[in-house]
Formats: sequence, structure tokens, C-alpha cells
Amino acid sequence: MDTEAQQTERDRSSRPSGSEGTTSEPAGPEDRSRFALVSRVSAWVPGGRITLTLLVCLMFLLLLSTFVVRPFQIPSGSMEQALRIGDRVLVNKVAYRFGAAPQRGDIVVFDGTGYFGHADYVKRVVGVGGDHVVCCDREGRIQVNGRPVDESGFLYPGDSPSTVPFDVVVPGGTLFVLGDHRSDSSDSRDHLGSPGGGMIPVGDVIGRADWIIWPFGHATRLHRPDAYARVPAAGRAGAHG
Repeated sequence: MDTEAQQTERDRSSRPSGSEGTTSEPAGPEDRSRFALVSRVSAWVPGGRITLTLLVCLMFLLLLSTFVVRPFQIPSGSMEQALRIGDRVLVNKVAYRFGAAPQRGDIVVFDGTGYFGHADYVKRVVGVGGDHVVCCDREGRIQVNGRPVDESGFLYPGDSPSTVPFDVVVPGGTLFVLGDHRSDSSDSRDHLGSPGGGMIPVGDVIGRADWIIWPFGHATRLHRPDAYARVPAAGRAGAHG
């Protein structure tokens, strides 16, 4: 008889139940104090942990809306067809922080107080600081720094680029903005004689509209069109030609 094998078997069977495979350590003082704090707060808040969880979620959403993204409901048809009345968009509030700046073609939401009216507006950036924006050339197109811009990819069907002629140089730190539905948009063209000349200070831009999130059937990411890609930088030789 193999007594060594028998002894080994007896040794295994003699182990206390529940000890096999147990590797967890008791919670340390820091973990216990953390759980105790949560328990105390839960006991103090009416509704206990459920209410506390809801409050944490609400605080997170508030911080997100304040510093990162903000939902915005489209109030008018001035940006059709890209944005329709009632669409909900997510506004990226960090798009122009950390050194970035609005670019031609971006759809921006801004505070129009003192320029357009006491409300937030959504328009497309057509000119940035230093740009020379003219309407229109012989073919009826808007020119930016001497380069005609083909807006057919986003302009509302049947609309012309503008029925209002203009010839402006955008001051530094401001934007010249237009709606895509030109015949139904109050934008920089309508405020050329107002304080600021219809230009929007970059500092009043809330953020860039990046996503349509509602209705689901119209949900999409908003991309900057290629129409402005060939526009030369302001101040280059021949830009005003």
C-alpha cells in the first residue's frame, strides 16, 4: 500500500472548509472609512443611496453642460437644410479653447446680446479675422479673400448666396456669420450698420455645433464643408484681387 499517497490525501481532506482558494484581504482602514462616509451621507439624505446616486448623476450632468457640451434646440429655419426647426444639437464648448479658433464653414452657437439680440443664435462662419468678404462676383458667388466659394452643397435649395450686396473686412477677433437659408436668416448682413458692424466677437461664441442628436432619424455628425478649403489666408498677395 502506498502510505505516502494516503497521507497526502488525508492532508487535503483535513483542511478547514472554505479555506481553499481564499485570497481576499479584509478591507483596509481607508476602504472602511470611505464606505462609512457614504453610509453616513446616505443616512442623512432623504431617500438614502438612491437619492445620493441621483444627486451625483445630476452634478455630473451639470458640470458636463457647463464646461464640455451643451444641448441646444434649433429655434428657426435659418440654418436649413443642415439644421431644422426643433432639432437638438450638441454644442462642443471646448472646441475653441486651448488655442483653437473658429474656422470658415464651422456652425457656431453664440450669444447675440448687444449685436443680434438678447438670445443665443446658430450660424455658419463665412469670414474670420482679417478676411475680405464680398458679395457677389459675376456668377453670384460670395468671395472670401478673392476666392469664390461654392456654397451649393449646403445652401438652401432655391436661395442665392445673398440678395444684399456687401464688401467687408472682418476685424481681428470677430466673425462674419450667415445662415444657410439666406432668404430666412437674420445674420451679419442685416447688422452691417449696427454697433460692431454685424461681426460677432469670438469671445461670445459658446461653442461649435458638432452633432444632431434628436430626432433620431435626423441624427448625424456635422462636418465642416470643403467649400472653404481653397480660400487663401487673409493678407496674402492677390487676396483682394
